Amino acid sequence: MSEFDSFYNDLKKTEQQDAVLTPSQQIDRLLRPGSTFLNLNPYEVLQVDDSTPLEQIKKQYKKMSLLIHPDRNLDDVDRAKSAFEVVKNAMQTLEDPDEMARCKEYYEEARSRLAVVCSEKKRKLRREGQPDKIPEDEPEGYKRALWGTVTKVFADREKKRRMLEERATEEKRRYAEEMQAAQEKRKLEEEFKKNYEETRDVRRGSWRDFVKKKERKLEPFRGANFKPPPSKLETSSAKKPRLEKKF
Repeated sequence: MSEFDSFYNDLKKTEQQDAVLTPSQQIDRLLRPGSTFLNLNPYEVLQVDDSTPLEQIKKQYKKMSLLIHPDRNLDDVDRAKSAFEVVKNAMQTLEDPDEMARCKEYYEEARSRLAVVCSEKKRKLRREGQPDKIPEDEPEGYKRALWGTVTKVFADREKKRRMLEERATEEKRRYAEEMQAAQEKRKLEEEFKKNYEETRDVRRGSWRDFVKKKERKLEPFRGANFKPPPSKLETSSAKKPRLEKKF
């Protein structure tokens, strides 16, 4: 037997022992292990069918809230406060038309799922040559099966909602980081451009000073190494070749 079936059987035994649960039993029901998933269904919290009119649901809420109110459970105040919040949130959910429509949609989905499961069970029995009689054919059996399927639908939808919420949060965080990185990059570029403009005159002056220093270093170097070509002097006293006389 699964943990889910065990919990259901335990709950049914408690209800059979006392048709009208005591305050302590109601608090236990709302806070017992596994209640996180069960309390997703406001109809389950308030112990009413999804077809119950809103006015009747409000009466049930008033009755239950008085039963588990912390002021009436002074020996268990902390748990009573937690249980009271669960009941209060369930009523607020069903008072919202959109939220009520959402919950009814979950019930319709659960009925559709259950119809498929029941059909498969009957088909399997017929293939095996057995009567296609299943527990879900009885009102109590169908109610139990629907209760379990509805609980799963609420849990599945909540899991999907959390997954989408986490994904959206992650995308939002990543986008914020990218925007911050882009802003920091733009800020650095602006600071560099500003500094570049502010130091333009300084850089020009430094370049001019550098050129002048180079020129001053080159001038004496050029004068010290310059040697004019030697000059050729012509003199009138230059000896002419002697001509020998012929006799």
